[in-house]
Amino acid sequence: MFKHVFLTGPPGVGKTTLVQKACEALVSSGVGLEGFYTEEVREGGRRVGFDVVTLAGERGHLSRIREGAGTSHGRREYTVGQYVVDLPSFESLALPLFRHAGAADGDSRKVFIIDEIGKMELFSQAFIRAVRQTLDGSSCTILGTIPVPKGKPLGLVEEVRSRRDVKVFTVSKENRNALLQDIVSTLQECLKHRSQNQ
Repeated sequence: MFKHVFLTGPPGVGKTTLVQKACEALVSSGVGLEGFYTEEVREGGRRVGFDVVTLAGERGHLSRIREGAGTSHGRREYTVGQYVVDLPSFESLALPLFRHAGAADGDSRKVFIIDEIGKMELFSQAFIRAVRQTLDGSSCTILGTIPVPKGKPLGLVEEVRSRRDVKVFTVSKENRNALLQDIVSTLQECLKHRSQNQ
């Protein structure tokens, strides 16, 4: 029996859009939502970085293109390609959401959105611990996204992919519209099963 649902697929295939559509469907059926998604930030048609946006609409930097030569002020710098990851900003926005979600308020109909568990987010050890706790915990069902395997495997991503209690949907341009219903009904099954077990 699945406890969590994750979407995977190449960048730009529409995983975040599917997550947002699933959220709309869940909200209209009375499910509580918590969590965050990642949004690209564009300036003058050029992608300059990514923001973390919580479901409550708070926004903070996840990463930005490095402008100019080393301005790291002696701090350890976390980079993915041309992007410099703003770890303090990401953690200050994302980590409280996990604490909130973990405080089960007796409402088992809760879905926690993690979009995504990717290279940038995985620089945070506290994030990795929080994800593992939420996966193993009983307070909420996760709807998350993970990248397709490329290059060196990412520990936590492979862990999620191989868990027996996680249903992974692979999103493509061809199937993404048809998948929405499957994703929502799988999540509703997870929630139903969870509330029976509590």
